[in-house]
Parts: sequence; C-alpha cells; structure tokens
Amino acid sequence: MSPLDQKLWRDLLHWRGQAIAIALVVTCGVASFVSMLSAYHSLQLSQATYYEQYRFADVFVQLKRAPESLVAQIVTIPGVAQVQTRVVMDVTLDIPRRDEPAIGRLVSIPEQPSVMLNDLYVRQGRYIQAGHSNEVLVSEAFADANQLQLGNTLGAVINGRWQTLQIVGIALSPEYIYEIRGAGDLFPDNERFGVLWIGREALATAFDMDGAFNDVTLSLMPHASQADIVSQLDQLLAPYGGLGAYAREDQVSHRFLSDDITQLRGTATVVPIVFLGIAAFLLHISLSRLVSTQREQIAVLKAFGYSNITIGIHYFKFVLAIVLVGAIFGTGIGVWFGNAVTRTFAQFYAFPVLRYEARIELIIAAIVVSGGAALFGAFVAVRRAVLLPPAEAMRPEPPAVFRLTLIERIGLHTWLSPVGRTIARNIERKPVQAWLAALGIALALAMLVVGRYLIDAIDYMIDVQFRQVQREDVTIVFNSPRPARVRYEVNHLPGVLYSEPFRSVAARLRFEHRSRRIAITGLEPTGKLRRLLDRHLNTVDLPPSGIVLTKALADILHVTPGDLLTVEVLEEERPIRTVPVVGFVDEMIGIAAYMDIRALNRLMQEGGTISGAYLAIDTNQTKQLYALLKQTPAVTGISIRQAAIAQFQETIASNRAIFTTVIVIFACIIAFGVVYNSARIALSERSRELATLRIIGFSRAQVTMILLGEQAVIILFAIPWGFILGYTFSVFLSAAFESELYRIPVIVTKISYAFASGVIAIAAIISGVIIRRQVNRLDLVAVLKTRE
Repeated sequence: MSPLDQKLWRDLLHWRGQAIAIALVVTCGVASFVSMLSAYHSLQLSQATYYEQYRFADVFVQLKRAPESLVAQIVTIPGVAQVQTRVVMDVTLDIPRRDEPAIGRLVSIPEQPSVMLNDLYVRQGRYIQAGHSNEVLVSEAFADANQLQLGNTLGAVINGRWQTLQIVGIALSPEYIYEIRGAGDLFPDNERFGVLWIGREALATAFDMDGAFNDVTLSLMPHASQADIVSQLDQLLAPYGGLGAYAREDQVSHRFLSDDITQLRGTATVVPIVFLGIAAFLLHISLSRLVSTQREQIAVLKAFGYSNITIGIHYFKFVLAIVLVGAIFGTGIGVWFGNAVTRTFAQFYAFPVLRYEARIELIIAAIVVSGGAALFGAFVAVRRAVLLPPAEAMRPEPPAVFRLTLIERIGLHTWLSPVGRTIARNIERKPVQAWLAALGIALALAMLVVGRYLIDAIDYMIDVQFRQVQREDVTIVFNSPRPARVRYEVNHLPGVLYSEPFRSVAARLRFEHRSRRIAITGLEPTGKLRRLLDRHLNTVDLPPSGIVLTKALADILHVTPGDLLTVEVLEEERPIRTVPVVGFVDEMIGIAAYMDIRALNRLMQEGGTISGAYLAIDTNQTKQLYALLKQTPAVTGISIRQAAIAQFQETIASNRAIFTTVIVIFACIIAFGVVYNSARIALSERSRELATLRIIGFSRAQVTMILLGEQAVIILFAIPWGFILGYTFSVFLSAAFESELYRIPVIVTKISYAFASGVIAIAAIISGVIIRRQVNRLDLVAVLKTRE
C-alpha cells in the first residue's frame, strides 16, 4: 500500500463520523434512484410484454347493434390488420354472502379456444365448453375480492331473466389490467364490479344479438394512421349507434396504468436529485474542512515530490471511498424497495406475471450518478488542495480580522451572557459557514415536510371529494335512459330519504383541433347530494344554459369562459350542438363536464329523461334496498360512497404509502446526517478555540453550550427556510403526480411542519449528546499545540 493510501485509511478512520453520515445520505439517494427506476422499468417491460403476447387491441368502439356482415367493410379500412366483434353487456349479480348487488360485465368469447384480440390468460380452471351456456370465466381481482372459487355459482339478471352462472375458470385480460367499469369510474371496486367471459352464442341468444355485435376491437398495421381509422370507423358505425371509436391511449385501463408508470418515472428523477444534491453539499463542506486542517501535510507532500494530480486523486479517492460504501448499501436497499414498489402495483394491476428486474446498467448508472454528484461537490475543495503553494501551506491560516459585530454596534451584547456573546460573534464573523450549515439543515427539513405532504393531501382529497362534493350514500345507474316518471318511482324505493336524478350523455367535445370523448353529466342546479365547488370550496350553481368544465378538462381543450365548444353527441339522434363554456369547477379526481339537467334534456331534444339518481338512504333499510335492486333489471350500475372512500384509500393512499414511507425514512436519515455533520465539523474547526476557553476558566458546560448554542441558532434560522423549501418541493411533486385520474393538491398542515421540526430537534439532541462527549474528551495540550 502506498503512503498516500495509508494516509487515506487514517483520514477515513479519523473522520469516520462524518464519513458515515455522508455515506448514509448517498445510500438514500442511490436507494431512491434504484428502487423507483427499477420499478418503473419492470412495470413498463411487464406491460409491453403482456400487451404483445395477448394481443391487446389498438382501437376500441362500442355501439348499439350492428350486423356481423359489417365486419367485411371494417376490414377494408386501410391500415386495419384484425377485427374482433363481441357482445358486451352489464348485468346485475347476486354474490353469495354479500347484501349489496354487484355489477358483472359479460364479455362474449368464442365457444372454442382460438387466437383473438384481448386474449385471456387462464390462471385457474379451464376454458368454457361449447354447449354449456351457463359456464363463465371470471376476472381474478373480482374472484379474490369475493372469495369465489372454481365451481361456485352466481345469480345474474340477464335481459330481465334470472339465471345461474357457474365459474369454471379464473382469468386475466390485457383489456382489464385496471378493472373499472368505465371512464366515469375512477377506482376499481373489485367487490362490486367484475368481468365475466361467456360463450358468444349464449350471450347473443340471451340479448337477441344473434348475427350481430355491439362491441368491436381492432389491431392495426405498423405505421397505420390511427386518426384516419378512427374517423372512418365512426362514419361507418354511426347509423348503428356507435359511441365513438378511440385509440389505445384513451382506453381506460391502459391510460390509468400508463399514467401511474409515468408518474413513477418522474418521482424517480426528482427525489434522487435532491438526495444526491445534499450528499454533494455535505462532501463539499467536509472535504473543504479536511483540506483546511491538512495544509501542512499537503505542503510536505509537495515538497517530497508528489504532483498536483497525485494529490488531487488522493482526495478524490477519499470522496469515492465514501460514495462507494453508500452506493453498495444504497443499491441493496434500492433493490429491496424496488421489489416492494413493484409488488404494491401488483395489488392494483392484474398482470399474469409481474417480474421485478433491477438491470445491471441501472445499478451502474446509479453508482456513476452518485459518484458524479459527489465529485462535483468535492471539486472546489480538491482544487484548493491542488493549487495550494507549498510555502503558503506551511504557514498557519491567518487569523480572522477582529471587528465589532452588528449586535455589539447596536448595544444588544449587554443583554447577553459571555457565552451568548461568543455565540453571536462566531456566527456573525463566519456568515458563509453559518449559511451553508443552515442550508443543509433546511434541505433535510424540507424532505421531511415532503414526506408528510402526501398524507395531508390525500386526507384533504377524501374530505373534499367524498364529503363536500359527493354527498350521496348510493348512486344507481339505469341500463338505458328512463322517462321523467321514474324519478318518483326512485323516491319510493325502500330506505330512500331523498334523491336527485342525473342525466349522462356520451359526447365528444371539440375546440379548434383538440377534442375529448367524455360523458356530459346533467345535474339539478341546486342539488344537495352532488355539488360543484370552485378552488376556494365555494358552491358553483349551474347556469340555465351553457356547459361547466373541470379545470383539468379545460386545460386539455385549452378553453376559457366564453369559448364555444362543439358538442358531438354519440347516442340517440347524435345531434351536434355549439355550447358556450360558462365556468370552471376544481375537482381533484377525474375530468368532467356538467350542465343543468334541463339544459341537457333540451340539447338532446327529449323530455325529462334521466340516466340514474343519487340517493340519501336510511342505513337501517339498506338490506331491503339492496335486495330489491338485485332483482331490478333496469338498474345496471350501483356505487356506494363508503365503498368509494375505501377504494380511494386503498388505491391511492396505499399506492403512495410505500413511497411516503421511503421518503420519510430517508429524510430522517438525511436530517441526522446533516445535523451531526454540521456539529462535528464545527467541533473540528473550533477545537483550539474551545480548549483556550477551557484554560481561561470556562467550564465544560459553558464550552459545550457555546458549540451547541451555535448549532441551535443555525437550526432555528434554518427551520423557516426549510418550511419554504418543503412547500416548494411539494408544489413540484404535486405537478409530477398530476394526471387525468387525480390531481394531488398542495396541502401541508401544521402537523407536517411540527413533525419535520420534531425530527430535526431529535437529530440535534442526539448529535448534541455525541458532541458533548467529544468536547469532554478534548486533550487541551494536544489541541493547543501550534501548527508549525
């Protein structure tokens, strides 16, 4: 081992406290980088592989009814590779041991196994047998949520007739990785909604669809124009009640999964940058101090013939040794966390195989990035060591120039004890050092605020969305629009205390060259169960004409109040109308368009038609209500608010829980590392001064108070800046998480600020205990030896 390498090991041993603290910060940065990016790549690879192997369609369209002979015309559209027609119907299910009804989506499949779009992966059991009209395959998520086994039976209301369905297999489909009923729903309710695959002949016979279809999916040739195909398909299917074709990127399951994967990539970029930036900052401070204390050693090395490059490499080795330890531990922890993140996604997305993979190039990239950040932070300090002339280095650093501090000039020093004056002088005479220490602590505190921010935001979202906006207990949806008289029948359902009807119309909204396929919801303008709120949570009353959009939808279409939207209705007579945008509402979940229900009825040129109703119910009569709804063929959709809250918490809160846990744990480690490093460096720089104070009569307690008092003042100064940085980081994180599915608001409560301050305080106390022991063990004679 060369002499410089021996010196390197001695320096690492002497500076082990700071080295460990910095290595822990590097560990956090590398772990977050590896965990998030490896989970991102694993999910992306699983998605692409699943789509390819099971032939996920490129274009989708639902319609009312079309003859099978129309397929020949669809195939002739330029760019179409394969066409799959189906019969798809939603029915009410009676599930054993469950009071409330469930909705089953019956999807037709060939009587014999064959190659098809949106193919099935049979996890358990077998495929249906030809001639057995009651055999079904059920989706795995639905089966698991309701504890359904092979051989179990389900009751179903199929076209007004009660039938018993037997489960012969449990399956998955790329079309339902994220299993929700449609774009109007936001979160999967696997207990109350599931997909069932049944023979084409049996389903077509039950719904009078022999020789016809109401759903078609297409695969396209490479480089085919999706826009042209969608346009031609719409024209072809319009006479048959086509509801508007849409490409894969607008398919609800694919969009939600892709949004989550994209958000994961954003998180994997932002968080590690902050952690590694703090590590680079700590390395700069520590190495600057090391160079300062080794001036004489650098001069001696140069005098013995060591070149500037050799000395520079020696100090870079010091940095890389710390980074290497942090990178090794960070990679191991990152792989473990990444696997946990991937498993968390597997709870919400149905993949046949979700294989976690931490690629070697990702690990190499993490080490290179962390090493680069560390070398960047150490560059200035190493440059000082390299450029330090031997003659200058042999002399001690010149003492600081004495001058009155601001506190002394304005006379406030008379109110301070000798210890307090010393603290004030030291901080004011070394402002850059104090600012740097405060910045490090502020960054650590900011990460703690960010770690708690998601908890605050999700609690706020639940309160606003499910207690102030959606105030109904139950929502029922009819299988087709119903006349106005049904409003009174709904009011007489058992347990219904109050009801508000709504109308939902599938439409395509166009503004200039932008468009979006969405359902326009008609509401009672003064409704109490479903309210519209602005950004300040004030109630927005629907005007008698015009359309109100959520802010997210308005941003997609680039419209402002007063703009005219072209509304292409995709059902019934398919009218095309021009409707003014009259206002916006701020909803944090989904995108939506609202109109006064009477204005929407006028647009459709119909009477008081409704699509469903919001209900406030007597909880003592829920069983009677659910039992009746199970037997009501007209009702094909039921949503329960408490179930929606539970699903939201499970889907969003649980999905973000592991991320929040990682942030908080890492932020706590960083907080301790920064606070301890700052205190330990202060002790190294002040050891001679503190020993002098001991000799002239200051007690150990006073000397410790001087050192720790400086740290306390710096921490107090850093706390408000940490709060500001934490809020700023939360704003950026909120933007990174924004999608059509949900927008997480920037809500940081006093509890989060108190939590962050508490962690910093605990880190300061632990660091103080360690530093006090080191102060008590100061060797006064050794410390006071003059550097010559």
